[in-house]
Amino acid sequence: MLKSKQNILIVDDEPTNLRILNQILNDTYKLIFAKSGQEALRLVEKELPDLILLDVMMPQMTGYEVCQRLKEHPRYKMIPIIFVTALNDADDEAKGLNLGAVDYISKPISPAVVKARVKTHLSLVDVEELRRTRLQIIQRLGKASEYKDNETGMHVMRMSHYSRVIALAYGFSKAEADNLFNAAPMHDIGKIGIPDSIMLKPGKLTDEEFLIMKTHPEIGAEILGESDSDLIALAKLVSLTHHEKWDGSGYPNQLKGESIPIEGRIVALADVFDALTSVRPYKNAWTVDDAVSFIQQQKGLHFDPNLVDCFVQQLAQVLEIKERWKD
Repeated sequence: MLKSKQNILIVDDEPTNLRILNQILNDTYKLIFAKSGQEALRLVEKELPDLILLDVMMPQMTGYEVCQRLKEHPRYKMIPIIFVTALNDADDEAKGLNLGAVDYISKPISPAVVKARVKTHLSLVDVEELRRTRLQIIQRLGKASEYKDNETGMHVMRMSHYSRVIALAYGFSKAEADNLFNAAPMHDIGKIGIPDSIMLKPGKLTDEEFLIMKTHPEIGAEILGESDSDLIALAKLVSLTHHEKWDGSGYPNQLKGESIPIEGRIVALADVFDALTSVRPYKNAWTVDDAVSFIQQQKGLHFDPNLVDCFVQQLAQVLEIKERWKD
């Protein structure tokens, strides 16, 4: 059953401070109270609060120590911690933030400030949870597409890593490259809609079968649909455009050059390199040298010339990924 109220753990050794915070927040949130650092750690394990309001100066175990212990634990490190303390020196605030706290409220507290800060950070928790949920959906759909393919899960892992490496070399920010890494596994989700007789055929496809196979980018875009999620929208874009070619001879829309979204161009290169260097029921794996030579020959034809240069420059890192995630 979904929680009707978000849980806040309030930690302070002074009962008066606990009563004041209770009066401010009790109407909106479910409150849990602890009078020591040790009791706070026990309650975190039992209740898994959504946010912690934490005093700094407590006997036996300070708030700083509690924060450090929680941030070292993989299950609890994402819980936002706000220090509520009489310490108001800039160095004290910096110490708390460096330990991983998200905010710092000085005593004597203002009810309006406490309410606003708590609301803000719980809203950020909601946004992060939504992002994680969407990412899990993307990952599970990508896993589902593997059941319809004669490629392996390691192919998806490798080409996603390759895509991130190429994106960073091209100039993507880390956040942008990570988004592409998370969206890339969806590039072939449309194969779910292709008949098994074609998908699992061990030999070469007939012309008629290949025409059906070529519909999978549009099927993938239809499956992913319209979304206000940037990640799902990016997955749709990658699905639709990763078979377009720089010279306009690709499919489904014969896009050419920079009219092909950069994310689709990156995934196209990553996908082809891994396909060439992997064993398939219908072919042996190419050597790395042969695959790189082919990609260089396709510079300006199949692939964006700048991306080919980025790929070659990062080849050592690409080969490390290939070895780490080998079949």
